[in-house]
Amino acid sequence: MQGKGLIVTIAVILGLICLSALAPTFYASRIENRAQAIAGNNPIKYKKTLDSLAKDTLNLGFKKLDYNTAKLNEMKLGLDLKGGINVLLEINQKDLINDLTNYSVNPVLIEALEKTDEVQKKSTNNYIDDFFIEFAKVNKEKGTNLKLADPEIFGNQGLSEIKYNTTDDQVKAIVRKKVEASIATAYEVIRTRIDKLGAVQPNVQRVPGTARIFVEMPGIKDIDRVKKLLQSSAKLQFWEVQTIQEVAPYFQQLAQVIAMKGDSMGVPKNTNLVNILQLNTSRSQGAANVKLSDTAIVNKVLNSKIAQNLRPSNIKYTQFLWGYKPESSDPKNLVLYAIRGNITQRAPVDGAVESARVNYDELGRVVVDMQMDPKGSKQWKTLTEKNIGKQVAVTLDGKVYTAPNVQGAIPNGRTQISGSFSPEEAKDLVDVLSAGKLPAGAKVVQADVVGPSLGAESIQAGVLSFIIAFFIIIIYIIFYYGGAGIYAVIAMIINLFFIFGIMDSIDATLTLPGIAGIVLTMAVAVDTNVIIYERTKEELFAGKNILEAYKDGFKHALSAIIDGHSTTLLTAAVLFFFGTGPIKGFAVTLGIGLIMTFFTSVLLSRVMIFNRLNKGKKLSVWTAASKNIFRNVWIDFIGKRKYTYIFSIILTVGSIVSIYMNGFKYGIDFTGGRNYVVKFEKPVEASSVQKNLVQLFKTEDGKDSSVEAKTFGNNNQLKISTDYLIDDSSLKADQTIEAKLFEGLKPNLPANLTLQEFKAADVDHAGIISSTKVGPTVADDIRSGGTKAFLFAIVGIFVYILLRFKKWQFSLGAILSLIHDSIIILGAYSLFYRYAPFNMEINQDFIAAILTVIGYSINDTVIVFDRIREYLREKKSISLAGLFDDSISSTLGRTFNTSFTTLLVILAIFIFGGENLRGFMFALLLGIGFGTYSSIFVASAIAYDLLKGKGKSSDEHLHGITTSAKEVPLKK
Repeated sequence: MQGKGLIVTIAVILGLICLSALAPTFYASRIENRAQAIAGNNPIKYKKTLDSLAKDTLNLGFKKLDYNTAKLNEMKLGLDLKGGINVLLEINQKDLINDLTNYSVNPVLIEALEKTDEVQKKSTNNYIDDFFIEFAKVNKEKGTNLKLADPEIFGNQGLSEIKYNTTDDQVKAIVRKKVEASIATAYEVIRTRIDKLGAVQPNVQRVPGTARIFVEMPGIKDIDRVKKLLQSSAKLQFWEVQTIQEVAPYFQQLAQVIAMKGDSMGVPKNTNLVNILQLNTSRSQGAANVKLSDTAIVNKVLNSKIAQNLRPSNIKYTQFLWGYKPESSDPKNLVLYAIRGNITQRAPVDGAVESARVNYDELGRVVVDMQMDPKGSKQWKTLTEKNIGKQVAVTLDGKVYTAPNVQGAIPNGRTQISGSFSPEEAKDLVDVLSAGKLPAGAKVVQADVVGPSLGAESIQAGVLSFIIAFFIIIIYIIFYYGGAGIYAVIAMIINLFFIFGIMDSIDATLTLPGIAGIVLTMAVAVDTNVIIYERTKEELFAGKNILEAYKDGFKHALSAIIDGHSTTLLTAAVLFFFGTGPIKGFAVTLGIGLIMTFFTSVLLSRVMIFNRLNKGKKLSVWTAASKNIFRNVWIDFIGKRKYTYIFSIILTVGSIVSIYMNGFKYGIDFTGGRNYVVKFEKPVEASSVQKNLVQLFKTEDGKDSSVEAKTFGNNNQLKISTDYLIDDSSLKADQTIEAKLFEGLKPNLPANLTLQEFKAADVDHAGIISSTKVGPTVADDIRSGGTKAFLFAIVGIFVYILLRFKKWQFSLGAILSLIHDSIIILGAYSLFYRYAPFNMEINQDFIAAILTVIGYSINDTVIVFDRIREYLREKKSISLAGLFDDSISSTLGRTFNTSFTTLLVILAIFIFGGENLRGFMFALLLGIGFGTYSSIFVASAIAYDLLKGKGKSSDEHLHGITTSAKEVPLKK
């Protein structure tokens, strides 16, 4: 066999690479299992044992391993297998524009920014691109004829490269470059913060073409702390503080207005603002002292339009900011500060911190000592000179950490922050300041949180479904193909080793959808072997000897295998390009699996088989039970196509009617919102829980938010979805919703369960085991991306088949059958989503399933078309209808075996793979079933009707396996 040495050499090199990549995973697992066996369930003893065993080393010859090194280099597991958090951060580009315009108050600029904010809610464009469009519109509407290089826009001292005569296009290019540089800086700052956090195997990536940064940290448990660290801009600022005497008259006036217009301000008219602000009590600092439970009322009042319009000139630009946390001496109250602002709201001191460290003051309290950079030091000296004997507030990200009285000018840039810190809070603050400040604020626009207990359950479910699927394939393929089946199994095992090894070596993350991708890859491997062995059987039945039969079997199967792999790879590429998170992981796994399947099942398997045959040994390609299955089976498919057309039309029309009448249940991927999977100790009734929560999740104007509670897997688990505070991506909004959720679910939770325990459930107690948040802008992007992915896949497949088969009739037949399959699956989801005991939402997973079905279905169709193409060359005397029937009938063995094994595999994952994969697998079950049907009865029938000559239908009765009827001419 030609190229045998090269194939073996590649296999050996790949094997060594994979062994080297996987060795750390095996070694780390071995050490942990030994520690677990010694320590049992004692976590302290386990840690000590692990530290002791970590000193051991393993010499593999080509590398030495110790536990700590192995742990850092073991295979990455996704959140769904390990627990943890991933977030999609978006850098605030509005802040970047304000900074580049030197916080200009030009009305055209301000209006353009406001309109850009509105447009962005439904736009998939970059913020900067939408801003330039809106600026041009506002500029034209107002007739101001402002250039972007105007001093009030971008032509300021901060952008020295922009001159008075710089064109708008040149300014746009400069601004885009500056924004890109700022986002790159933000990426580096966030990556540094994560390194300081000590996360194991974090994954930080920029999302190309956007201002978004994807962060994944498996194994992290303190979710609020992580979100806070990631979102903090580290914008350390120093402000002058206004006294109570300056703002008290304004507060008194507001108290009187509330009695008349409280409803318009979002609070009851009988609200006593003077008492809430505790204005009649003496205080050493701040403008007011407010109970924690009353802070929301104060925010509503101060942020209302009525309150804004009532402001006197001395507090026109005042910012009312809350203290970072309650003072230890007054834990139930929070101080409200009046910060002296200005028209640009730029702080008198706004410099980056050069260094920061945790320290203790003379009373033993934890403080943070800082040294400012030269610019900040100079500004700090000026501010302290000006405010001797007065308060100066130190703020970080809009919170007042401390507001001491200035005793004297501070010339050296040194200062100290105190704020009743715990050691951990102080360390986090130092880490944030040391990593540097973000060039603009960051917000979490998408987040997935998976608790450790759910991660452990997912591993068990994934491994179980994988093992069951693997044994199903092994048993079936050996039963059907005998000795050849054993070689297929060997190739499959090598294939799995290569897939895991390559994924580990390229630092890819293994997720639950990734495991599903590997299992589907196994199905593709079975399909590849089935194609080869079915062709080999045909050659044996034609009277060839075993060696020639295998040679021709591999030769004639190659074209169909290449076409099938290429179309599925095309689908994987589309999934990778348009997918995010786990879907991208699924695409990576599927792509690697397809390439390795071709190498092992076609090339390496060929080497092994011919190595045996060339020694004169036999190798059966059937068993006694399977030898004559599908042999001499012939069915008049073309003659019966009118009945299948009617059946397909009924299904398609019924699906369209269901879609029109029932619509879909869209997941938060498409609508935006938050999902929480909550575990209870006892079974709960979803409808009563939903009724309780609706009362709590009301908007400020009293309207109900969308809330849905549905059983998730077991009857002691609920999946709760809501769009409450959908436009608020802050950590505070997350905490507010979690607190309301806790309050609404209290009747079904253990009496002694705390909010903190509820937010991080484990195997020992009830609570939130996973949560997902998707902002409206991300939801728009996902919807748009899903639509584009489907269209690109359809167009790509059409072009590929056109290029391979040289006839548009084949391409159109294939595409119409794929659309037929997609509509039926959509119809089923529309019809059954209210009644199914598992998730039937239209979300990212569903899009991935549809695209996978398209890849599989076209693979099946290509096999039939390949045989038709072959017969068109060889069978010149047979009618076109007979040729189609012969082609479909001759590939029935392959179609049945592949579809049957694939359906068994998917059924195993559907039953044993866990609730997270059930909806995904149900779409695949429908898709594989109807994909097989459409390949035979839709794609082929449509291609036939498009190819046959007009007025030749009378020739249809002349076809058959043994008929040599007049050929029906083809359309040109």
